[in-house]
Formats: sequence, structure tokens, C-alpha cells
Amino acid sequence: MSVLQRLLHNSAAHVLFAFLAMGGWAAFANRSHTMPAPLHAGLVQGTISACLTLFLKSVIDWLSSRFSGSTRYWAPPLVACLGSASILVAIHAASGTPEIVRTIALPLLVSTAYATIYNCSTSARRGFDT
Repeated sequence: MSVLQRLLHNSAAHVLFAFLAMGGWAAFANRSHTMPAPLHAGLVQGTISACLTLFLKSVIDWLSSRFSGSTRYWAPPLVACLGSASILVAIHAASGTPEIVRTIALPLLVSTAYATIYNCSTSARRGFDT
């Protein structure tokens, strides 16, 4: 197994990547504010993204098992998106992030896209009726 293949199957690598990428994005999104606001936003977003990355797959699996028929394709990603958005807004508001919408836009888009793709791929294997 190559180094790249090991990284792709390593949950810790995914969590670390989410922390660095989305934390970096949050710092960038808040760059027009004085320090330490961009750094603080980056640490908060990085931590949230790491946690969401760790649990998103399990949540989608759980939600997918609660729905049947065609609802199984769209409901779990929608619920995950709304839940993620609520968590992101609440934590950033509580922590005083200045640019909440800019800060959460990319992480929410990425997590929703992942949830949709993962859910559709696993639901397609299970079929509509189960």
C-alpha cells in the first residue's frame, strides 16, 4: 500500500487535514480584522471541522438507515447540512467570530458535498426499498 493510499484510509489524517484546511480558510476569511480575531476564528473553525469530519460519516450512516425510498437520497445530507450550519453559526457567534457567513461558507459547502456524495453512494448500494 502506497503512502497516499494509507493517508486516504487514515481517519487521523482526514481530521488533521480538515483542521488545517478549514481553520486556514477561517483565518483568511477574517483577515481584515485585527489579530487575534483571524487566528481565533481559524482555531475555532479548525476544531469544529475536525470534529465534524470525525462524525459526519457515522451520522450519515445513521440517518440513512432511518429513511426509505427516494427520501433516503436527499434527507440525510439535508439534515446533516442543517445540523452542521446550526453548530457552526452557534459556536462562531458564541466565540465572537467577526465574519461568520464568510467563515462557514466553504466548510459548510465541503461538508454538505461530502455528505451528499457519500450518502448517495451508500444508498445506491442498498437500493430504494430497504
